[in-house]
Amino acid sequence: MKKKNLIIIISVISVLVIVVGVTAFLNSKSARLKKEQQDSACITIKKGGEELVNIDMEYISSIGETDFQAYRDTSETEPESHQFTGVPLIKVLDSLEIGLDGVEAVMVKALDGYTVIFDVSEVADEENMYITYKIDGQYLKNKSEGGSGPYQIIVRNDPYSQRWCKFVMEIDLQ
Repeated sequence: MKKKNLIIIISVISVLVIVVGVTAFLNSKSARLKKEQQDSACITIKKGGEELVNIDMEYISSIGETDFQAYRDTSETEPESHQFTGVPLIKVLDSLEIGLDGVEAVMVKALDGYTVIFDVSEVADEENMYITYKIDGQYLKNKSEGGSGPYQIIVRNDPYSQRWCKFVMEIDLQ
């Protein structure tokens, strides 16, 4: 009976080791792709889950960057006013000739898995939602450098900055 139990235990452990190994392999590939995307400072724009285009810092800033003030309020700090530099999301979409017809929501996904869904009216307001890449005149650092970039979605009409999204890597119009 003991030999049978030992065989069962070894079999279960073997299966678990294989599952962990396969999962680690799959995650390493995904992590590598995410790191490459962050290092290249690209954002993927999708519509209904279908990839339309990848854009980079050069393209975004060429649209016409804007400096604006916004208050960053975190659970760890008092509200602080900062000058951000970026481009209204609606201007980015317009420059790509991506309309909002039939779009009800915009999902923004971050490198770390954080996802925020915005009503299309929030995106259509040129003074509300920005793709930012600078804070107080300095480029946003990426996650590995302790920053919130290379891109961060800033929602100016969000007084507590709860729906801001750092490490932006994907915008999906739905």
